[in-house]
Amino acid sequence: MQAIQSTHSDIPRLTIPALSLAAFGSAISLRVTDPLLPRLASEFGVSLGQVAYVITAFSIAYGVSQLFFGPVGDRFGKYFVIAWACMACALTALLCALAPNYPLLIVARLLAGATAAAIIPLSMAWIGDVIPYKERQPVLAQFLIGQIIGISAGVLLGGFTADHLSWRVPFFLLSFCFVLISLTLFAFNRRLPARALTTHRAEGSAVRRMFNEFSLVLQRPWSRVVLATVFLEGAFLYGAFAFIASHLHHVHHLSLTRAAGLVMLFGLGGFLYAISSRRLVRGLGEKGLVHWGGLLVMASLLIISLAPVWWWTIPACFVCGLGFYMLHNTLQINATQMAPERRGAAVSIFASCFFLGQSAGVSAAGWAIGHFGTTVVIAIGAVGVLLVALNFARLKID
Repeated sequence: MQAIQSTHSDIPRLTIPALSLAAFGSAISLRVTDPLLPRLASEFGVSLGQVAYVITAFSIAYGVSQLFFGPVGDRFGKYFVIAWACMACALTALLCALAPNYPLLIVARLLAGATAAAIIPLSMAWIGDVIPYKERQPVLAQFLIGQIIGISAGVLLGGFTADHLSWRVPFFLLSFCFVLISLTLFAFNRRLPARALTTHRAEGSAVRRMFNEFSLVLQRPWSRVVLATVFLEGAFLYGAFAFIASHLHHVHHLSLTRAAGLVMLFGLGGFLYAISSRRLVRGLGEKGLVHWGGLLVMASLLIISLAPVWWWTIPACFVCGLGFYMLHNTLQINATQMAPERRGAAVSIFASCFFLGQSAGVSAAGWAIGHFGTTVVIAIGAVGVLLVALNFARLKID
């Protein structure tokens, strides 16, 4: 974070790392249920495809709620809204932990997705407000370290819990962590300079204002390209990713803890991207990042789906994470510039499309697994991600 502070000394030194910590909690909340699926299926007496609704419910609520939080962040201040959202996440995580049956767990996951929806998109939009475009991609990559580690930690925590503890334990831990994160963000919000607390007031009803904000973004052709791309990226990538631990468990007979530990390498690949992002951006440019990111994801997922032995998954998960963040971080940087005057709304629509794509992908994959198995589903995701990346690289204008 040193490069950030040298240029933007009026921003408190740990302000962006605090947002990264919030992203860490959000990512754990999203991915902790992936390796828990076999355990939850056994616990509640439902199929693997049916129990995947704990992921779908979170993703749908997360995606739809973006349409609300973007304008709210622009109106009341993005950092302030993120702090309140973390406090709400503490409550919804507690509801997940206390859910007495499967239907109420689905309801609690819906609420958890809705409250987590503000964190990462509004953090990205706030960074877009205070960091110039030329410096923004490495800063966003550094911010996303929290999300990257959170994805890995969520998968590992879920896998360990599935083998050794009650499935409720991770949600109790999440609730406690979100309380601490929220208090930290409120403390930093009081120290921010005026330029980092900008709000946008609009006339008319809240619903009309919301539609006006979104229409300004959607009127731009490039915005529609970015949004369609990230929807399809989320569908193909996470339709496959959500079932990797289950695939390793059923096909290679690994424990869920060990399977989750392998999937955790995805986050380490993302971490490599984060610490080397400046060099990669200079060397490859945005088109190169998208092109090579798609190729790496495709190769990795194909190896995972077709590997004759489990240890092939070790390098594959790592490279998959590197490729994904090369692709996705480039889409994110484009999202922050789709409509600079309505950045909160623009990034929120972007995140909405990404998570609605995830929910569609996981739902379709859950159905397909019952008919074709995890090997075919993960392979389809591999080819899909590559086609999406190549199309975006073709349309991108430097």
